[in-house]
Amino acid sequence: MTEPTTPAQADAPAEPREAITFAHPTRTMYDHEVAEVKDNILRMGSLVEAQIRAAIDALVAHDAEAATKVIIDDRNINEVQRKATAMIAAVIATQTPVARDLRYLLTLDHVSYELERMGDHAGSVAKQARKLAPFAPIKDYVELPLLGETVADQVRGIIRALVDIDEVRARAVAKVDDDVDDLYHAIFADCLDLMRADPVNVDPCTRILFAAHYLERIGDRVTNIAEDIVFLASGEVEDLNP
Repeated sequence: MTEPTTPAQADAPAEPREAITFAHPTRTMYDHEVAEVKDNILRMGSLVEAQIRAAIDALVAHDAEAATKVIIDDRNINEVQRKATAMIAAVIATQTPVARDLRYLLTLDHVSYELERMGDHAGSVAKQARKLAPFAPIKDYVELPLLGETVADQVRGIIRALVDIDEVRARAVAKVDDDVDDLYHAIFADCLDLMRADPVNVDPCTRILFAAHYLERIGDRVTNIAEDIVFLASGEVEDLNP
C-alpha cells in the first residue's frame, strides 16, 4: 500500500532530474573512421602537390639525383592510397552506410585513385627530368615549369574544395584546366619548331613533350575530382571539361 503524503511533502519542490543525453555509439565510430579516411586523402593531396613541384625543381636544376628521389618517393603516395582504400572498405563492411554517407565514401575512394595516378604522372615527369639533366636548357624548357606550377596549384585547390565540398571552388579549379590545355598546346607547337630548326633538339624536346603530356593528364584528373565534388554537393553528374 502506498503511504499517504503529508502536507509538508506535498509542498516540497521536486528534485531536479539529471539531464540525460544519448550518443549513438555506431554513428560516433562512423564519424571517427570517416575523419581518419579523410585525413589520409588530404595527406595524399599534399604529397602529390609536393611531388609535382619537386619534379619540376629537379628538371630546372638539372638534378638527376633529386629527380630519382621523386621517383622513389612515389611509394609513399601508394602506401597512403592502399591504407585509405582498406579503411573505406572496412567502414562500408562494418558500418553499412546508406544514401549520402555511402556516396561520400565511394567518392573518397575514387579521389584516392585519381591522386594515386597523379603521383604516378609526377614520377613520370621526374623520369623525363632525369633524362634531361645532361642537356642544356632549351628556351627555359618551353614553359614546362609554368605548366607544372599551374597543375600543382590545381591539386592544392581541389583538395581545399573537397574538404568543404565546395562546389563553387571545384568549378573554378576545373576551369583552370583550359589554361593547362593552352599551355600544353603552346609547348607542343614550340617544341615542333625547335626540332625542325635543329635536329639536336629532337631528343630533349621529345622529353619535354612527354613531361608536358603527364602534367596535362594531372590537370584532367583534377577535373575528375571536381566533378565528384559537384556530384556530392548537388547530386548532379556533370562534365566540367566537355
